[in-house]
Amino acid sequence: MPSERITRLKTALFARPREISLERALLYTESHRQTEGEHVQIRRAKAVQYILENVQISIRDDELIAGNRTINPRSGIISPEMDPYWIDKELDTLDSRPQDKFFISERDKQIYREQLLPYWQGRSMKDFINSRMSDEVKQAQSTRIFSVNQTDKGQGHIIINFPRLLNSGLGLLTQELQTCCREHPDNHFYRAAALLLEAASAHIRRYQVLAETMADDCHDNQRRQELRDIARISATVATQAPHDFQQACQLFWYMNIILQFESNASSLSLGRFDQYMMPFYQASLDRGDDPAQLQELLQSLWIKTNDVVLLRSSSSAKFFAGFPTGYTILLGGLTETGRSAENTLSTLCLDAYQHIQLPQPNLGVRVNELMEREFLLKTAETIRLGTGIPQIFNDEVVVPAFLNRGVSLEDARDYSVVGCVELSIPGRTYGLHDIAMFNLLKVMELTMRAHENTPDLTYERLLTDIESNIRHYVKLMVQGANICDIGHRDWAPVPLLSSFIDDCVVNGRDITEGGARYNFSGVQGIGIANLSDSLFALQKFVFTEKQMSFKQLMDGLNSDYAGESGRKLQAQLSHKYHKYGNDIDEVDDISAHLLRVYCKEVEQYSNPRGGHFVPGSYTVSAHIPLGMVVGATPDGRHTGEQLADGGLSPMVGKDHQGPTAVLRSVSKLDNYLLSNGSLLNVKFLPATLEGPQGLNKLADFLEAFMKLKLVHIQFNVVNAQTLREAQQHPEDYAGLVVRVAGYSAFFVELSKEIQDDIIRRTAHQL
Repeated sequence: MPSERITRLKTALFARPREISLERALLYTESHRQTEGEHVQIRRAKAVQYILENVQISIRDDELIAGNRTINPRSGIISPEMDPYWIDKELDTLDSRPQDKFFISERDKQIYREQLLPYWQGRSMKDFINSRMSDEVKQAQSTRIFSVNQTDKGQGHIIINFPRLLNSGLGLLTQELQTCCREHPDNHFYRAAALLLEAASAHIRRYQVLAETMADDCHDNQRRQELRDIARISATVATQAPHDFQQACQLFWYMNIILQFESNASSLSLGRFDQYMMPFYQASLDRGDDPAQLQELLQSLWIKTNDVVLLRSSSSAKFFAGFPTGYTILLGGLTETGRSAENTLSTLCLDAYQHIQLPQPNLGVRVNELMEREFLLKTAETIRLGTGIPQIFNDEVVVPAFLNRGVSLEDARDYSVVGCVELSIPGRTYGLHDIAMFNLLKVMELTMRAHENTPDLTYERLLTDIESNIRHYVKLMVQGANICDIGHRDWAPVPLLSSFIDDCVVNGRDITEGGARYNFSGVQGIGIANLSDSLFALQKFVFTEKQMSFKQLMDGLNSDYAGESGRKLQAQLSHKYHKYGNDIDEVDDISAHLLRVYCKEVEQYSNPRGGHFVPGSYTVSAHIPLGMVVGATPDGRHTGEQLADGGLSPMVGKDHQGPTAVLRSVSKLDNYLLSNGSLLNVKFLPATLEGPQGLNKLADFLEAFMKLKLVHIQFNVVNAQTLREAQQHPEDYAGLVVRVAGYSAFFVELSKEIQDDIIRRTAHQL
C-alpha cells in the first residue's frame, strides 16, 4: 500500500481543474522584445534564461522532490513563438472542447489577444514554415494523405544523456562549455549552451532559497527537516554531481522541468532509468538508507511526472488524446556487451508503479532471450493490473533494426523509447520521430476513384498504381517534413538540450543543425490492416469471383452502402472475406508487401541534418481522425469510420482466431524495417489472467511475442462492461487508467469516440 504522504500527493495533483498559464509566454516575449538583431540561438537562450530567473516557483505540501513547471498542478503552457494563431482561434473553446479541456480566464484571454498575439503575428515559426511550403506540398496535404507535424510546438521526442548530467554535474559541464566559448568565441551554440547551463544552476539555487525560507516559517518538525533537506540537496546539485539516490532524483527532476521551459515540448523522455540510476540507489543502500524510504522517494518521483500536461490544439488533441506527455522509461534490456541488464531497480520501478497506477511514467520493459523468468513474471503481474503499463519491446528485433540504420552495436543495445513507441538511442539521437503521418488507406481510396471509369481495369494495375501513388506522396511528404525541420533550426534551436546530446559539443552545433551523432526523421505509415483487408476483398469480389463490376462497387462505396442493396454489399464484404490478424497468408502477405513498399521508399530520403528518413507504423490516437477523412472502403468500413488502432493491430472486431494468430500475422511483416517504432494493441479479459496460472500464461505469451520477432506489444486488461459503466458514470471512475495507443490515459478524460474504440477492441482469452 502507498504511504499516507503518497496518497496525499496523488490526491492533491488532481484537486484543481486544469488551467492555462501565460507566465512562460509573457516572460519569453518580454525577453524577445529586448534582443532584436541578435543571433537566434542567443535570443532563444536569453529568453529561457529570463524565464528561469523570473518564473514563479513553489514547493508543495508533502513534496520530497522539488521542481514545478507551474504554480498550480497540471497547468497547460503556451508557446506563441511557435504558432500564435491556433491559440487565438480556440481561446473561447478550450474549456468546452470534447478532448483535453483547459480553463482560461477572461483576463488572460484579453492579455493574449492584446499583448501576445500582436507581437508574434508574422514572427512565429509557423509563419516561416507556411511561407516555405510549396503549392504542390500544400495541395498534397489537402488530400489528407499525409500531414506534417511539429509545426506548432518545440521539438521534443528525445532523451538526453542522463549519465552525462548525473555523473558530471552542472558545474563541470558549465566549465566545459565556457572553455569551448574561449576557444571558439564566434560559435553561437557554445555561448548559448554555456549561458543556459549557468541559468540552470541559478534556477536550482532559487529552490534552495525558497526551501530555507519555508523551513524557517514551518512549525512542523518533520516537515521543517524535509525542507532543510531539499535546501541542502538543491545547494549541492546546483553545481555538483549527486552522491546518492535522493540527490540524483532531485537533479534529474530539476533538469526535466528546466528543459520544459526551453522547449515546451512533448516526450522529453527518460530513457533507461534503471541503468543510470542504479549506482546512486546502491550508494544510498550502502550507507544504510531505509529501502522503504527510497521506495517512497521513487513513488514521489513517479507522481511528479504526472504534473506536466501538454496543451495541444483541438485537432492535435484528437491525434494525441489524453495528455501523452511522453515521460517514457524502458527497463531491463541488454548491456553494451550483450548481457542481461536487469537489476534491482528494474523490479523496484515496477513495484513503485503498482502503488501509483497513473498514466506517467510510461513504463516499458525490454525482452530478450536472456531475460530472467522472475522479471518476466513481475512484468506480467504489472500488466495484469489493467492500466496498460508496462508496454513491451523486443531486443531481438530492435537491435538488428538499428544496425540496419548504421547504428553501432553498442549504441543499438542501449536503445530506449521516446514518446509512445518511437525507438531512439538515448543521448545520441535527434530523430524528429513524429514529423509526419501517412494515411495508406487514403492513397488506396484516391487511386480507386481515379480508376472509377477505367475500362478493363485489372487488380494488378490497381495495385501497381497504389504503389506508384505511395511513392509519389512519400516524396512530397519528405519535402514538407524537411521544411519543418529547417523551421526548427532557424526559429527554435534548443542549446541546453543539445549540450546533453552526444557529439553536439564536439561538433559545436545544436541538434537542429545536425550536431547529434544520429539524425533521423521518423514518419508513420498508417492503415495497413484496412488496406490489406480492402484489397483482399476487392480482389476476390470483383476480379476473381466477378460478383460485381468495379464501377458498381464504386457506386456502392460512394453511397456509403446506402439502401438494402448497399447493406447486403457491406455485410458481404465485412464477413465473407478473410481479414488481417487471423494468420491467413493471403491477407497478411498484402500487408507485408505494401508496408515494405512504403518503408523502402521512405528510407531513400535524407534530411537537412545529414541523416535519413526512417519508417514506423503507429497511430497514437490518430486512427480516429484519419478514419474521418476516408470514405467507405471494400473491407466493409463506412465513411468516416475509424481505422485499425495501434498501427499494426487488426481492425476492431476482425481478429477472430485468438491472440496468437494476431502475433503470427504481425510476424509476417518485415518488422526490421520499422526502426522508428510500431504498435500492437491486445486486449485480454481479466478472468483469463487470474491466479498463478494466468500469470504464467501471460508470461508465455510474451515469450512467444519475443520469439516471433515483433517489435512492440501492449495490453488492456479490462472488461467492456466496466468501461461502459465508466462512460455512463465518469464520477465513479476518475482513476481508471487504460491503454490508448503507445501511452495510457484516464479513461474518463478521453472523448467518446476514443472510449468507444477501446470498448470495441476484441477481448481475448489465453
